[in-house]
Parts: sequence; C-alpha cells; structure tokens
Amino acid sequence: MPVAQDHQPPRHQAAIGILRQRFGERLSVAASVREHHSHTTTRIGSELPDAVVFAKSTDEVAEIVRICSEHQCPIIPFGVGSSLEGHVNAPLGGVSIDLNGMDRVLEVNAEDLDVRVQPGVTREALNTHLRDQGLFFPIDPGANASLGGMAATRASGTNAVRYGTMRDNILGLEVVLADGRIIRTGGRARKSSAGYDLTRLMIGSEGTLGVITELTIRLHGIPEAVAGGICSFPDITSACNAVIATIQYGIPVARIELLDPMQVRACNSYSGLDLPEEPLLLLEFHGSQAGVEEQSAQFSDIAAEFTPHPFQWTTDPEERTRLWKARHDAYWAAVALMPGCDGMSTDVCVPISRLAECVEETRNDIEETGIIAPIIGHVGDGNFHTLPLGMPGDDVTAEKIKGFTERLSARAIAMGGTCTGEHGIGQGKRNYLEEEMGEGVAVMRTIKQALDPQNILNPGKVIS
Repeated sequence: MPVAQDHQPPRHQAAIGILRQRFGERLSVAASVREHHSHTTTRIGSELPDAVVFAKSTDEVAEIVRICSEHQCPIIPFGVGSSLEGHVNAPLGGVSIDLNGMDRVLEVNAEDLDVRVQPGVTREALNTHLRDQGLFFPIDPGANASLGGMAATRASGTNAVRYGTMRDNILGLEVVLADGRIIRTGGRARKSSAGYDLTRLMIGSEGTLGVITELTIRLHGIPEAVAGGICSFPDITSACNAVIATIQYGIPVARIELLDPMQVRACNSYSGLDLPEEPLLLLEFHGSQAGVEEQSAQFSDIAAEFTPHPFQWTTDPEERTRLWKARHDAYWAAVALMPGCDGMSTDVCVPISRLAECVEETRNDIEETGIIAPIIGHVGDGNFHTLPLGMPGDDVTAEKIKGFTERLSARAIAMGGTCTGEHGIGQGKRNYLEEEMGEGVAVMRTIKQALDPQNILNPGKVIS
C-alpha cells in the first residue's frame, strides 16, 4: 500500500501554502496524483509526497526550490517515473516537482551534431523531432524515459556497447541547486579542461545534488544500413565467449543481447516462436550496406566456433523486427510466466571476462532459491538484468527474492563489477554502494552536505 505522511510538518504545510498561492491549479494534493508521482516497480513500497507541482520553466523550478529551501521542505524531481530503485519516492514527504511540462526541443545544431532540450523531452519524442534531419539520439533504456531522468540516473541500454551511456553523450547541463541558484555545467565544445567536471558530477546524482532543467546532448547520424540477427548457443559460456571474441576482434557491433533459456522459453510461449530453448544472442550492426554485411559475415564465422546453430541475419527492416521479436516482447513474456505477478527487475555489471561465470552462478542461485527469474544481458559491456517474479502479498517469495538480489550484487562486486550497471542506487541499493565504494561513499556524503546542507534534494536516495 502507498505510504503517506500522517502529519505534515508545519514547515511543509507553509511551503505548500505559498506554492498553492503561486501556482494555483498546477499544485495538487489529490491522492491519485500523489500516488502516480511515487509509484515504483521494485519491491520497495510507494511513499507519497505531500504535494505535486507542475513546473513549466527553469525560473519556476528555481522559485519552487527557493520556497522549499526556506521552509526545509524536501524536493523530489519527477520525469515519467520509469526508474526502478525507488528514485521518485518521498520517504520524508515534501514536494514532487513534475518536469513533464518542460518538453521543448530548444535548439538543434545539425552541423555540430548536438541538441539543446528541456528535461521533459522523451527519447522517442526527440528522435521523432530529429528524423527528417538524418540524426538520432542512440541511448535506449527500454522505456520511453525523459532525458532529464535518464541523465539523473546515468541511463544506458541496448546501444551502449557502440554509443556509450548518458555519461558519454551529454556535453553540458543547466541545474537548479538546493538554494535556488541556476548554474550551467558545460557548453557545446566537444572537450574542455576548465575546472571540475560538474557535468559528470550531476549525471547519475539522481536528483540529490540539483534539479536538471536543460541538457545539451550529442547526436549521431542515422546509419545508412542496419543488419540484425539471432543465434542460439548450447550454453551460456559458449555464448559469452562468442561475445568476447567479437569485442576483441574490434567488430563495431551496435547491440549484443543475451537471453537465457528461461527467457527464451517465455518468449516462445508468449510470442508463438519456436526458438531452441537455449541461450540466445541477438545482434545489430550499424553502418554502410557493405559494412554491415561484412560485420554480419565476420560474426557468423566467430559464432561457428562456439555453436552448431547458424547465425540468421538480415538488413530487411520487417525481417529484422521478426528476428528480434523475442527481445521486443521479453518483459511481457517474462511476467506472463506468472499471471498477476509483480516483476522486480534488478541489474549488475561485471568485466566481460567474468560475464559467463557470473551469469551461470546467478542461474544456479535462481534454481537453488526456487524462484522464477529470467535473465537478459547487454552482454557487449558485461551488463545483465534479472526479473524475479512474485505474487502480491507472497512474503515468503519476497524474502527469497531479497536474499537473491543481495547475493547477486555481492557476487558482481566480488568479480570486480558493480551492483548496478544502469538502474542506479535510489533507495534499493544504498547498502551495496557502501560495499562497492567503501570510503568513496564518505566523499560522496561530503559533496552532498556541501551542495545540499539541509538535505532537501531527494533525501533518502543514493546515500544515507
């Protein structure tokens, strides 16, 4: 059940009263609106803000922050709510700032391959806007997330093996600090050695150091041709070894996705496919027609060393979509394994040389724990996700899943990896951050205290 504050502190009431006078109907205390701005897709329960205010400009965000700062009222930035570790919850109550109304593409610089946008622009909306200019933004976390949220959580996705993550594709930000000051962290230059790198300090800070109100982002040319294909392997180790060889040979693959046998089984059932219920790799290559044909042929040769199954590939868009149907339907196929269930997605990332070992140990852990948890991996960069499934109210399974996710994070860290490749820390992985970063967390805490001494910016996230 969603958790609301039983009694708002007087300072929260005072801040909300001033905001109501200023923003009128754009401030809501309706339960349904507050619930929508606290929903979370993890095992963490929803914690409602005291109010939601809908901002339309940087100046309005700064005004909201100043009012909340004066009354020591917490602030929780909200994009589209697609984050996975309780990032938008309000454990101390406060005001949720909805940034969806800030959804304008401000400036496209086609010659320089960059664009300036407001934080409420979604990745799909941006690519629709850019389509007739032959440009696109490549970061694809799966959901149609807002770009401000993607920056705040340092999002990644299926294309990261070729195009990098949000960290690699942001040139500069406009940010409102905890006292209402507005700063710019960078411009449009492709490199700079001017002082501290405030841009990357803010990327991945999950709203705990400032509220992002504008982004300057790198763009890429839409490739002339795209080739996609699938290939089954007899075991996880063989599939991962094929991936390692592909990366080592320098083949510029755009995506390499791994589905474990349980996920393939789910996709067969859900989408009417007849794929071998063995580990499956899905690949995509971007470039010229000749280039993607050459890359596909090179991977075919590599795959032949590790599997008796052929690599099926094509440059035809409709056929490519058919081959990739297993990946497109993966989430819905997984939750269909247990109708009515909650899916509690989690992820880790390890050096690619340890990927096969980590995935195999994780699959054994799933079987020994007795839970249902398909695995999908962005294996080109060592990142994989599991989706443990449990019925609402099933506390026994919930405890099993909790123990499993703790072991998964510990396993990844022990292998030189991280407790989260792209989901972020939020509320759900704070303990693992201490284990992974050690004394580095104390330095993060010092930065947090310096920039947000009242602890009003998304409190309870990333660090205690």
